[in-house]
Amino acid sequence: MRLWRTWTSTGSWTRTIDLGVKKRICIISTGGTIEKTYDELEGVLENRVAVLDVMLASLTLSHLEIVRVPLMNKDSLDMSDADHTLIARTAGAMAETHDGVIVVHGTDRLTVSGDRMVELLGTPPVPIVLTGAMRPFELRRSDALQNLTSALMAVQLLEPGIWVVMHTCALRFPGVIKDTQRGTFVRRGA
Repeated sequence: MRLWRTWTSTGSWTRTIDLGVKKRICIISTGGTIEKTYDELEGVLENRVAVLDVMLASLTLSHLEIVRVPLMNKDSLDMSDADHTLIARTAGAMAETHDGVIVVHGTDRLTVSGDRMVELLGTPPVPIVLTGAMRPFELRRSDALQNLTSALMAVQLLEPGIWVVMHTCALRFPGVIKDTQRGTFVRRGA
């Protein structure tokens, strides 16, 4: 990957990446609403089938090499402290050998994993982006594909660190919380 910085007329640096080189992006899936499917027999939404591959297949990703790591398939409310640590350590290990890491995660406890990553990893060598969805991919008005697409772009452009990318917004950890009133993530105190 070729990378350089350019000074802009507004007095700031921009990060420029040569898209002629394929970037290796690791996508770690942990479950969450983004991957919930409807079980007609039970009449409930559950994490049983991974739909992330269906979402990825619908996108044109010719300049990326995607490496999938299906770590777990849980609702984030069911995650233990050990699960959050496993997610953080796996993301850290993948950051050593990839150009960026995306963690697809349930939104209810996404900030726990983000904060755990900061605690255990500090600043990784590449961006680690957490993303998810407020509504399952299978629903007509889902934000799942938008958030995945935003994460795929953001992981190539953001500076190294731990980030949440949802609803066309990127926020760096620590200090990120889920605003249940607005249905998105915000900076603490915002």
